[in-house]
Amino acid sequence: MNLFEHFRSAVVHAVDALAAKGDLPTGLDCSRVAVDPPREAEHGDVTTNAAMVLAKPAGMKPRDLAALLCQYLGAVEHVTSAEVAGPGFVNLRIDDGFWHARLAEILRAGPAYGDSKMGGGAAVNVEYVSANPTGPLHVGHGRGAVVGDALASLLEKAGYAVTREYYVNDAGAQVDALARSLFERYKVQAGEGGEQAFQELLEAGAIQYGGDYLVSTATDIARVHSNRWVTTPETEWLPAIRDHAIEAMMDLVQGDLDLLGVRIDVFKSERDLVDAGAVDRTLEVLSKEELIYEGVLEAPKGKGSEDWESREQTLFRATRFGDDVDRPLKKSDGSWTYFATDAAYHLDKFERGFATMIDVWGADHGGYVKRMRAVVEALTEGRGSLDVKLCQMVNLTEDGKAVKMSKRAGTFVTLAEVIDKVGKDVVRFIMLTRKNDAPLEFDLARVTEQSRDNPVFYVQYAHARACSVLRHAAENFTTDELLSDALAEASLVRLTDDAELALIKAMAGWPRLVESAAEAHEPHRVAFYLGDLAASFHALWNKGRDDTKLRFLADDDRDLSLARLALVRGLALVIASGLRVIGVAPVEEMR
Repeated sequence: MNLFEHFRSAVVHAVDALAAKGDLPTGLDCSRVAVDPPREAEHGDVTTNAAMVLAKPAGMKPRDLAALLCQYLGAVEHVTSAEVAGPGFVNLRIDDGFWHARLAEILRAGPAYGDSKMGGGAAVNVEYVSANPTGPLHVGHGRGAVVGDALASLLEKAGYAVTREYYVNDAGAQVDALARSLFERYKVQAGEGGEQAFQELLEAGAIQYGGDYLVSTATDIARVHSNRWVTTPETEWLPAIRDHAIEAMMDLVQGDLDLLGVRIDVFKSERDLVDAGAVDRTLEVLSKEELIYEGVLEAPKGKGSEDWESREQTLFRATRFGDDVDRPLKKSDGSWTYFATDAAYHLDKFERGFATMIDVWGADHGGYVKRMRAVVEALTEGRGSLDVKLCQMVNLTEDGKAVKMSKRAGTFVTLAEVIDKVGKDVVRFIMLTRKNDAPLEFDLARVTEQSRDNPVFYVQYAHARACSVLRHAAENFTTDELLSDALAEASLVRLTDDAELALIKAMAGWPRLVESAAEAHEPHRVAFYLGDLAASFHALWNKGRDDTKLRFLADDDRDLSLARLALVRGLALVIASGLRVIGVAPVEEMR
C-alpha cells in the first residue's frame, strides 16, 4: 500500500463530503492536493496541502478551510488527531495499529513489497552507456551505466515495460580514427613497423588511440591475415580493419558491463540504421511538415560550434520547438551530421513502440539536449517524449589524491580496474550517492572503510545485522516460526517503542518512494532512502544495546521476541528490495 495515496483519498473524500453538505463549492479540482510526510516527525505522520491549494477557488482563507477539513479527517479510521499547522497545512497522526498492519503487509509481500502498477505496462526505452566503440569503458561511462540500469529496474518495479538499449556509434569518424590506429598497431604486430614508429605517429597526432587494449586485436589480425593489408590502399583495408575494431571494442564493452552487472536488451547499430535508409526517411518526414530548409546560420557568439559552417546548409527548424537555433543535418562533404543520425535513431525508437524515451548521457552532451527534444517532438507530432539524464564527471581519488591514468587505456582509468579494486556492488552504490547531474567524488580508500561515513557499508551492515539476529533466533525458534508469513501473525501490538514504530514508518514509505522516484526518473533516491532506513535500524539497535528491555530477543517473553523478529525480518526484506533495484547484492555477513 502507498499509505500516502491512501490518506490522499481520505482528503479528497472529505472535500467531496464538505461540498455535498454545502460548506464548499462543488467540482473543486483536487489534482494538486498532495499528502506527504512532514518535514519534522514531531509534526505528525502525514501532512496535506489541500487547504492551501483549494482555498482560492473555495473563496476561503487557507487556515479556515484547514480547520473545516480537520473536522472530517479527525474521524477517519486510524487517524488519532488532525491539526492545522503553519499557513494552512493539515497534519495527521496515525494510530499504532495502522503501522502494525503495514509491517504485516511487508512480511506477506516479501520481495514484491513496493511493486507498483503505476506504469500500467507502458513501454519505456532507456538508453544508456552508448559509449563510442573505441576502447574499454572508463569510470565516467560506469556512472551512466549504473544510473541507466538502476533507473530501468526502478521503472520495472513501478510497473513499466522497460527495454534497456545501447546505441552503437559505428558509422562515424571516431570508428574510422580507431581503425587507422588499429592498422598501425597491426603493422607493428605483423613485423612491418616498430613500436617507436607507432609512438611517433601517436605523439604527432597522426593516430588517436594508443592504449594497450589494441594489441590483442592487432595480434589476432596479424595471425589471421599475416601482412596482407600492409601494402594495400586504405580504401581496401579500412572497411575490414574497422569491422575488426568495432567487434573487438564491443566485446570489451560487453565484458565491462558484465563485470558491473549491467544488462542491455538491445544493441542498436548506427551503421545499420544509415544503411537501411532511416536517415533519408527521417528527412522525408520532416520535409512533409515543412520543417527543413536550405539556409545559412549566423556565426555563434563567443565559443564556436562544431556544426556551424559559413555556407548554405540543410537545416531543421529546431527553433519552432524551443531550441536556440536551427540545426544542420548535413556536413559540407555531404555526409550526415550526428544530429541527423540521432534524429533517425529516435524516430526508430518511436516506431518500435516507445512513446517514452529516456537517454542517459555524459554532461559533455548537455548542449545537445534541446535539439534532440525538439526533433523528437517534431517527428512524433508531440506524441513522443524524451527525458535526458546528464551524468556529471566522476573524480576518482585515493586518500584524497587523484588516481593516475591507466596504462591499459592510455588516457584514463578503466572501469574494470576500479571494479577489480573495490567490487561491483561498491561501484554501483557509490555511483548513486549523488544526483546524476552533480559531480561525484569517488575515493577508493573511503569506500572500503567499515565506518558510518561509508554509505555502502552502512546500508549493508544494517542488512547483515538483521540476518545475524535471525540466525541467533534460530537457536530458540523453529524454521517455520521464523518464516515471513508466520511472523506476520505475531503479536505486533507489542511493538510500542518510538524507535520501533519509527522503523516501521520508514519501511512503510518504500512503496511511495518507488513511485515518486520512478516518476521523477531519479534512481539515486533509492540509495538515499536506504541510507535513511539503515540509520533508523542502527538507532534501534543502539537503543537496545543501552536498554536491555529493547533487545530483539527477550529471554522471558516469547511473544515479544517474535514481534521484534517480525520487525527485523521486515527490515531485511525492504533493504534487500531496495538494493536489488540498484543492482547491489544484500550481504548476510560482514567480513
